[in-house]
Amino acid sequence: MQPVITVGLDGSPESLAAARWAADEADKRKLTLRLLHAWPLLSPEPARGPSEVDQNYWAKRFVHTARAELETLHPGLPVIGSLVADDARKALLHAASESELIVLGSGGLDAVESYFLGDVSMPVVARAQRPVVLIRAETPVKADAAHPAPASRVVVALKLNGSSDDLLDFAFHAAAAREVSLLAVHGRSVPLHVRVPWGVDHAVAEEVTRDAQQELSRILSRWREKYPQVDAACVIRLENPSKAIVQAAHDAALLVVGRRAHRHGVAPHLGPVAHAAIHHGHCPVAVVPHD
Repeated sequence: MQPVITVGLDGSPESLAAARWAADEADKRKLTLRLLHAWPLLSPEPARGPSEVDQNYWAKRFVHTARAELETLHPGLPVIGSLVADDARKALLHAASESELIVLGSGGLDAVESYFLGDVSMPVVARAQRPVVLIRAETPVKADAAHPAPASRVVVALKLNGSSDDLLDFAFHAAAAREVSLLAVHGRSVPLHVRVPWGVDHAVAEEVTRDAQQELSRILSRWREKYPQVDAACVIRLENPSKAIVQAAHDAALLVVGRRAHRHGVAPHLGPVAHAAIHHGHCPVAVVPHD
């Protein structure tokens, strides 16, 4: 099968925003875009008959409408529609095994929207073999002289232990494709015994920051060589890692976080940083499985 980016489409504002983001990404990567709509009650294609007796009419209609819009916005981009008579989670997980990337719409932070996010998107994020990007419904931001539009960059959350190759390859590739800078962020909570009434003991903070900065620079060095066109910086924040990454990504074009790849016999789960990014980040969030 040809390399594709797959977007889950259900006609909601979030999924339409996801489709537009996925089309931009497919255009940048020179890949085919697949619009996937899955529903267990979809019926087999009727041999002949008027549209009013076709049970799939509305599904076909919003897939066709989205496809027409995206082909207008991206002339020459190969776009295919796919209707699957199956549970959405199962269909998306299967599609993930065939795709370079899965893109899904993400709800907001209130209880009802978070329920629907958890019902479909979260199991896909936790189990997919490939990166999953979550997109919120678009909220246009007007820029003016007093409030210029914030600079875009790719922000990636990094630990200093374990493999980060898949995570950094994705993040640097995304920054290079967008021609923006990259910021690697490492958050670290300090032990209570080094805290003082005005914050953290200065000498301890300097030592921890210096050691972490050296390790982070070492990790990034290979990727800076591989992607010399990307202006890559790193920052150490002595605070809760989840809080550090969400704050650092407030002006990001894309926030990239990792999760441990699913191992046989171990229930899939997301760590606290990935959870915080998904539920509190306001930019697109890419969750990348890694060893």
